[in-house]
Amino acid sequence: MWNPFKNYVSPKRLRESGVMGMNRRNFKVISQYNERRLYPLVDDKVQTKQLAQKAGINTPKMIGTIEFQHEVKNFVNLVQEVKEFVIKPAHGSGGKGVLVIAQHDGEKFIQPSGKVLGYKDIYKHISNILSGLYSLGGKYDVALIEEMVHFSNIFKDYSYQGVPDVRLIVYKGYPAMAMTRLSTKASGGRANLHQGAVGVGLDIQTGKSLKAVMYNKPILLHPDTQADLSKIEVPMWKEHLLIGAKAFEMTGLGYLGADIVLDANRGPMMLELNARPGLAIQIANGIGLIDRLKLVDKKFPKNLSPEERIEFLLNKAKF
Repeated sequence: MWNPFKNYVSPKRLRESGVMGMNRRNFKVISQYNERRLYPLVDDKVQTKQLAQKAGINTPKMIGTIEFQHEVKNFVNLVQEVKEFVIKPAHGSGGKGVLVIAQHDGEKFIQPSGKVLGYKDIYKHISNILSGLYSLGGKYDVALIEEMVHFSNIFKDYSYQGVPDVRLIVYKGYPAMAMTRLSTKASGGRANLHQGAVGVGLDIQTGKSLKAVMYNKPILLHPDTQADLSKIEVPMWKEHLLIGAKAFEMTGLGYLGADIVLDANRGPMMLELNARPGLAIQIANGIGLIDRLKLVDKKFPKNLSPEERIEFLLNKAKF
């Protein structure tokens, strides 16, 4: 029987087992392999989306952007030809400021939960985005409107209202660690571990679940759906990994986080990238990042294409 409590160790043991802390991440990895001039490529979701399209990476289609306050009143014109859409801040983080509309008639805007918003509600939300309410550093922002993802039914029992995603840590072009983040009632439908989402560590070579945590504590079942978290196996896993590998050439960042969703119609799609990905992925996997990164440095070949790196990872790498 799958037991997430097996081999669960104390914080002290985790440090002794090669778990990477924030200081080491910032000063030994990020500062060494991520040039600051490259940060805007991933901090700005509009730039990221444009780069992804050029790199041939599947990503939700951009419907439009709103940059100035006087443009907000015309947002209905941008979405009049689409029934569903997502509004998000171009420089947001942690899922803050993301508003999902499942259907509308130009006057009433219905969220996936069934909550009905009016024109003034959407107007206010976009205005808040522009003012920097959800942006990194509180700076003036841009509202990005993009198509809504229809997540695969494979995960319908593993997420509460929100869209589950896969987070990959990519080091020097190689996906080094993975987890899936599952929204809960506590997280407000957001796939954010700090807000109460479930993190499920995934085997980097198979996409199968290893163990699951919520608020950094091991769990067996999803708290809302009661689905068995040990049964998760992400389909089209190779395609997920390839998106992460391509993000290395796309951005030039040696250490990054890639967030990927599985759309029912279009397959794996890159949602966003992060130059400073969090470290909770180690708790979800029950292992530290330090040894994984050292292994990539010592044993993984360099100067390969993204496709060749993934072939090596899947067929020749030994962890």
